[in-house]
Amino acid sequence: MKATTPHSSPLTLHQTALVIFAKAPIPGQVKTRLCPPLTPDEAATLHGSFVLDTLERTKTAVTKLKLPIDRYLACAPSATHVFFKIMEERQGVELIDQVGADLGARMNHAFQMLFTKGYRRVLLIGTDVPSLPLDHFKQPLTLLENHDLVLGPALDGGYYLIGLKRPIPELFVDIPWSTDQVLRLTQKKAVTLGVTTALLEPWRDVDTVADLQALIEACNAEAKKPKNDRVFSGRTAGVLQALAKRLCSRA
Repeated sequence: MKATTPHSSPLTLHQTALVIFAKAPIPGQVKTRLCPPLTPDEAATLHGSFVLDTLERTKTAVTKLKLPIDRYLACAPSATHVFFKIMEERQGVELIDQVGADLGARMNHAFQMLFTKGYRRVLLIGTDVPSLPLDHFKQPLTLLENHDLVLGPALDGGYYLIGLKRPIPELFVDIPWSTDQVLRLTQKKAVTLGVTTALLEPWRDVDTVADLQALIEACNAEAKKPKNDRVFSGRTAGVLQALAKRLCSRA
């Protein structure tokens, strides 16, 4: 019997890999900047709903927009966690471990591994942008035709998406992760390296209480729209409504 190669696998029939970077929803280990006023359990519930949102929205984008994308879920602390095993079965994603001492090393490892598999474009996204429009998963593919790097700027000075068409490990070293300097310094490195860069529309991710309040307001405003026009999942809308009531009572 002929041995299978990476390119004979259904997962590598496409030219683009989309990596969703996620942590397991373990209380005390996720969304810690929201605690207080949230409890660790509440923060974990919110985070878990965001992970599900990202998996569902990326799946919808691939199907609805007919995108040539294979989806991977980069897991922390480990792909063996029961939460990720359930996601693998229900969402049809390939699990990989996050490997590296810091966020930059972990992202670089994911890029290197997937380019080694034979992908020509690799996109990486976090799970803190549950309201990101579906088109934002298509735009990077077009932009990478004429650019080396695509970044989705976050309003806090970081980025919610990064796309490459070749490994550029220098982009992930000497960056003060989780600060408002991440995007600026990444762009500065790109210029120094002669890397052509395109930017997506800025979007708010959810790291602080102010971000959470803005998301609650956006969700409340969306409740007036027809169901088919809503971006937020019913699950996340329910979580946000419950948190809004609890925050009011605690205030």
